[in-house]
Amino acid sequence: MTDPNPGPPVRRRKVFYLPGYDPFPPRRYRELYRREGAAQARISGYELSLQGQPGGTGWTVQFAEGGAEVHSTVTVLVWSDLVQASMQGGVTASYLALLRTAWIYLGSGALWRLARLRKGPVIAALYPVVALLGQLAVALGLGFALWGAIGGVFGGLSGLVLGLAVLQGGYRADRWLYAHYLMRDYAYSARDGGAYPAPLAARLTEFAETIAAAAEEGADEVLVVGHSSGAYLAISVLAELNRQNRVAVTVPLGLLTLGQVVPMVSALPRANQLRADLAEMGAQDRIFWLDVTAPGDGCAFALCDPVAVSGVAGADQRAPVVISARFTQTLAPETWARLRWRFFQLHFQYLCAFDRPGDYDYFRITAGPLSLRDRFADRASSPSVLRRNVAPRP
Repeated sequence: MTDPNPGPPVRRRKVFYLPGYDPFPPRRYRELYRREGAAQARISGYELSLQGQPGGTGWTVQFAEGGAEVHSTVTVLVWSDLVQASMQGGVTASYLALLRTAWIYLGSGALWRLARLRKGPVIAALYPVVALLGQLAVALGLGFALWGAIGGVFGGLSGLVLGLAVLQGGYRADRWLYAHYLMRDYAYSARDGGAYPAPLAARLTEFAETIAAAAEEGADEVLVVGHSSGAYLAISVLAELNRQNRVAVTVPLGLLTLGQVVPMVSALPRANQLRADLAEMGAQDRIFWLDVTAPGDGCAFALCDPVAVSGVAGADQRAPVVISARFTQTLAPETWARLRWRFFQLHFQYLCAFDRPGDYDYFRITAGPLSLRDRFADRASSPSVLRRNVAPRP
């Protein structure tokens, strides 16, 4: 659906994409946009072309359909260097992260509250724990078996070497298993009990300045897109701009959150800043906020109102509009059958082409002639949205 009284069509747009916990450089997202955008253009019948920008952190998009032509620039807000730094330390660091993270979620009661909200993302969070403990069990089992077979000091040393080799092999196989990667992801968000680490907080301040400057450069729309854990970071960035009254009413500013995992952090005891930012964004209407998830994405808190479930929804809550990407309907049966058990790929499907796109089309939203507000202003949240409060008690 679109707004029956839309504003002027968008001719120039600035898009800022905030990725989740990802150590890879921005070109990964540029090539994903290029490939999937071309596929969606073929399916939907519009024209879409890309060109890289100097510096490698963004690209420009030319969109054309039915006489409408739009020029958009997409900039990746980079924090992959912080992710890379948090992933140092190898096997030992992953197991220490496991212990710390398990203690935080279990000791605070957050895990049990989250399980009552959506089981899928909790199971996804438990996967790296089970996988790493499984690797450790295999390493210990084989190591002790070899020690028992050989005996003596030499057997003990041989068993130790074998056990370490098994653990190192699991670490090297993480490009397929994602156990160490996901463990570091959850550990990074939880290590300070949900509070933003100082380097990340400083980076978010930089992002806010970048977006505020862009809003003064005459674009017809400034759109911020946050995916996965990048969704709650984007919420905090825009909340600070709104709090400082730096959101110009003359330039439409939109927030699109995709595959959000907000409750994984907002349920933690020291996530006070995030909860305050959610309250700020939920009560305002200057920034149009659309939250898109899908029940088929087992890594996201699908159709959970991120403001309400975080316990900060007021009587005057205005945002976000929460809708589903409806994977089972917008993907062809053969595509759904191929992706159904590829959980990591499904978590990125929001950024990809759909065989049967409905009102959610990532490329029309980020490159087409309608602003986010005009495209979804008369769209109500899904009736099946969950609003159960999982925040810690004061």
